[in-house]
Amino acid sequence: MSVIAGLAPETSVPSSAAAGGRGEAPPVSMRQVDGAEWDRLVAGFDAVCQEQLYAFAVRRWPGVRQEPMLFEHQGRIVGGALMMVQPLPLRLGHIAVSKWAPMLARADAPDAMAVHAGMVEALVAEYADRRGMMLSILPGAAAEPVNAEYVALRARGFRRGSTLLFPNRYMVDLRLTDAEQRKSFHQTWRRQLNKAEKSDLAFEHAAPDRIEDFKGLYAAMTDRKQFPDHSAYETLDGLMALEEPLRPELFFVRHAGELVAGALVFKAGDRAVYLYGATNDKALPLRAGYMLHWNVIRWLRDHTKARWYDLGGTDGFQGLHQFKKGMVGEAGVIRPVPPVTNYASRPLALWLGTAAFAGRDLAHHLRRKLDALSGSKARPDQAPHVVEDYLR
Repeated sequence: MSVIAGLAPETSVPSSAAAGGRGEAPPVSMRQVDGAEWDRLVAGFDAVCQEQLYAFAVRRWPGVRQEPMLFEHQGRIVGGALMMVQPLPLRLGHIAVSKWAPMLARADAPDAMAVHAGMVEALVAEYADRRGMMLSILPGAAAEPVNAEYVALRARGFRRGSTLLFPNRYMVDLRLTDAEQRKSFHQTWRRQLNKAEKSDLAFEHAAPDRIEDFKGLYAAMTDRKQFPDHSAYETLDGLMALEEPLRPELFFVRHAGELVAGALVFKAGDRAVYLYGATNDKALPLRAGYMLHWNVIRWLRDHTKARWYDLGGTDGFQGLHQFKKGMVGEAGVIRPVPPVTNYASRPLALWLGTAAFAGRDLAHHLRRKLDALSGSKARPDQAPHVVEDYLR
């Protein structure tokens, strides 16, 4: 039990909150741990993701304070949330933000949603009630048609906040045989894969020390394609320094001995995630991307416990939508990241936090406008998505 500034050694929350329609929330205790211990402890969580890793967040958002919070019930770790405490403009206060959280250690447990409710109650008690902040939680995209975690947050009194401009995530079902997977692919995607397999391409699973080869391929691709890069690529070295199972896996496709395509894939937890891809100018006519992802899907199925392969979003590019939709096929799903949810116990905290997010959203909008005006940058050509509120 560790004592930390601004937080009691252990915060305990009674079983008093609604649990998304599945009974009362269990009493959950919350404690903060250091970053290295956090990454080690959450490595085995079903819901672990790169955005909730300290090694990622400390590089992605260096100007905020990271507070890794573990939740326990009856002496057992049941989940966690990497909280980011960010100062408001003019030092008027702080907001507490968490993305893709809180994470469940066991997502398939019978009381999973009750545990989720208990974790939310602990966060509300600490950040909203005791410390007077606006608490902002962005749940991850759910594979199910209705996002139960988002619904539970709204039922608890969290307000709907900002929505991603292109929120859809594309998920491939990893628990299919080769024949079932190929049948699931859309016809055009399957036809392109058949052609790729006749192009003398070689797939390889590479060791982590080959990361410099990937970086060279990625740099050449970004110079060639001129896509606006809003990714978290600067966190790559931190992720590759992690131990198993958190360190991403590296894959390549070669043609005549030359690297033509590569991918970095996060594979811990029940959802593998396509982090970054790179190709050279020979990859497109060779259809190397089809060969790469087909073999990554098979590798993930055979070497991990993951149920889904999350291909990420499109950033507004229709070509990416068509490619990923074809790969998702009939057995996979396309689901949106839900809106941000915000909660504050005090009106002033809610007003200040909402105003700060409005300013951030305006800055992001202006940045995209400037990217579109730049003659050297590729322009998004996909219509913005409309996200329904999930609440029936």
